[in-house]
Amino acid sequence: MIEKLDMSTPNLIDKNIAQIATIFPQCVTETKDNNGNIKKAIDFDLLKQELSSKIVEGNKERYRLEWPGKKEALIAANNGLNKTLRPKIEDSVNFDNTQNVYIEGDNLDALKLLQENYLNKVKLIYIDPPYNTGKDFVYKDNFTVEKKELLADSGLLDEYENKLLKNQDSNGRYHSDWLSMIYARLKVARNLLKKEGVIYISIDDNEVHNLRKICDEIFGEKNFIRNVIWEKKYSPANDSKVISDTHDHILVYAKNISEWTMKLLPRTEEMNKRYSNPDKDPRGPWKPGGLSAKTYSPKYDYPVVTPSGKTVYPPTGSCWQVSQEKLEILINDNKIYFGKEGDAKPQIKQFLADVQNGVVSKSIWKYDEVGHNQTSRKELTDLFDGEFLFDNPKPTTLIERIFDITTFTKNDIVLDFFSGSGSTAHAVFKYNLKHKLNLHFILIQIPDRVTVNSVAEQKGYKNICEIGKERIRRAGAKILKEHKDKEGIENLDIGFRVFKVDSSNMKDVYYKPDEIRQDNLFEMVSSIKEDRTDLDLLFQVLLDSGIELTLPIKEKQIAGKKVYFVDYNVLAVCFEDNLTEEFVTSLAKSEDLLKVVFRDSSFGSDDSRINVEQIFKQYSPNTQIRVI
Repeated sequence: MIEKLDMSTPNLIDKNIAQIATIFPQCVTETKDNNGNIKKAIDFDLLKQELSSKIVEGNKERYRLEWPGKKEALIAANNGLNKTLRPKIEDSVNFDNTQNVYIEGDNLDALKLLQENYLNKVKLIYIDPPYNTGKDFVYKDNFTVEKKELLADSGLLDEYENKLLKNQDSNGRYHSDWLSMIYARLKVARNLLKKEGVIYISIDDNEVHNLRKICDEIFGEKNFIRNVIWEKKYSPANDSKVISDTHDHILVYAKNISEWTMKLLPRTEEMNKRYSNPDKDPRGPWKPGGLSAKTYSPKYDYPVVTPSGKTVYPPTGSCWQVSQEKLEILINDNKIYFGKEGDAKPQIKQFLADVQNGVVSKSIWKYDEVGHNQTSRKELTDLFDGEFLFDNPKPTTLIERIFDITTFTKNDIVLDFFSGSGSTAHAVFKYNLKHKLNLHFILIQIPDRVTVNSVAEQKGYKNICEIGKERIRRAGAKILKEHKDKEGIENLDIGFRVFKVDSSNMKDVYYKPDEIRQDNLFEMVSSIKEDRTDLDLLFQVLLDSGIELTLPIKEKQIAGKKVYFVDYNVLAVCFEDNLTEEFVTSLAKSEDLLKVVFRDSSFGSDDSRINVEQIFKQYSPNTQIRVI
């Protein structure tokens, strides 16, 4: 079809709206033009809020989901924080070589800390957040002092100062608190996705309607892919007072649907059995497919004479899919089937060879295909010697189905920031083994206390993170044992680096130097907290430098000083005092370094610092020098 020229200059307003939508899709709304037609527009109040750390008031009517606390949630998502990730080597597995990450702490804090390092780097996000059933604990991101003290008195703040509150349906902010919690986290998480990235969110009927509206706002309505129905039970509950609940939802959104591609599922033997070749067609097995169209067109409504001489017509109110001329071509090419007796309505041959590359996933995932609640329960009890330590884990087979329809490339990252028992990490191990891939995971979980007197507590587990980390350790060890003879098993990464969200390694004065007083001057000799190690400082430098947390780290001695080299030459860090000219010269000559970082106190004077700069200019002029 020949395209008709528009014969007008481009509409720059529409172009500008489209550009804003790529950065702030939640700021695009609907309005009416002068003729009363609906068109896209920018919500300037919301755009102002995105660019402000204070609440921006606005009273314009608009199409969007509103609730008390939404603007505070937006500010919580956008505001920075003075925190860090501290490594826990003793909890990690293969710390030096693994590409996987497990983070303990508030997932909003963790997501913010990862923004620079993993901006636009995550291929797939899967989360299974609290469903807001009236029994869940939800994160509380903004507390007054009184509220925080109240929670501490009630035992809901643990040693990590986790901010959790049971969101009972009697609470007047029952929906609002949950919406604020999920909104802030999804907003930050979107920044981590690659342009071709995708997010899957498990949810039940309680909040699916609200979650859909939130995701439309954050990811853009056009990037909605599907609401997948997962059959989580294989039999209904006979004691249910209403229709038995046997399914959950999985909302699927792309970051940019024009960049996202879905991988086809492999065909099963059962599917292929439907194809045969009764007429010995040289093109191979085929099955008949309908030739009637869903929409009517008079041009395609015509009688067809079958090989037996019988005249047939399309179904009443319908027509054929092709023109009469095209049908004759298909008949002559032996691509039309008229039934065994040659007197049935025409059907088109669908050849197996044309569909061997796979099949599109359906929107209903049945329990016998992807697992169910009992599947996941058995997975967990098998790992923990018959003990069931965690309620409602997701089956790894369900997460593997998500992986099955994802087009992965080498070293892609999978993120789960409500990681619970660690099903996602377990699924990554299994999938890498089965498909010889090298996917990496980042898991985040708040160390929520286990239930008092539960089996988990009786077995010595204090919080969910302890269960999750142990599950990942056991799953990795089991896979290695069961597949010890499999080719390439030695390359399977079943390790993970553990980090804890904590306060910054730097004292407050580091961020507020104007608050130095005469009486605390001696405390400022070092701006680093006394209880922090070199590795604590190193990983905060990685965060501040936008460097991934899993790059290889080597410790070397240069001129008697300890130096950490990250990924060979990406970064060199030395926290030693009294750095000599001999050391600086040796370091500058050692590698073609991109960045080096020292402690500010390592230099006795400004002259010493200038000398360092001159040495690097001479031996490694492209190296960026920083201090903490």
